[in-house]
Amino acid sequence: MTTKTYSITDLSREFDVTTRAIRFYEDKGMLTPERRGQTRIYTPADRTKLKLILRGKRLGLTLDESRDIIDMYNPGKSNADQLEKLVLKIRERRDYLQQQMHDLEVMMVDLQSSERSCLEALGKIDPQAYESLREDTPGTDA
Repeated sequence: MTTKTYSITDLSREFDVTTRAIRFYEDKGMLTPERRGQTRIYTPADRTKLKLILRGKRLGLTLDESRDIIDMYNPGKSNADQLEKLVLKIRERRDYLQQQMHDLEVMMVDLQSSERSCLEALGKIDPQAYESLREDTPGTDA
């Protein structure tokens, strides 16, 4: 029985990433294809690792965080430690993003307040400019 193998082009197309990105993950030691001359031959394990690397990237994990979690995988074992670490990283990332959303909401309120103040001051010194800018302001009745 022959094990399915993949070329760099196969993986690039399947996961919609550049061959350069795949070579980057190789350089970082996260993928280790066999070589036949200049040709890279990837195993199903390499394919799975690439899938996990890209999932970690979508979740906002660093490459080192993804590597740590992927390296914890042990076929035939419960892998509870790996899953626990992944859950903790997901929660950490979610908390970080929630803080960013809060910070952005505060910034939006500050921007709106500053814009109102500037428009009020402008209205006192240049009513024509005020009217022109007021028409472009979201949330105002022109």
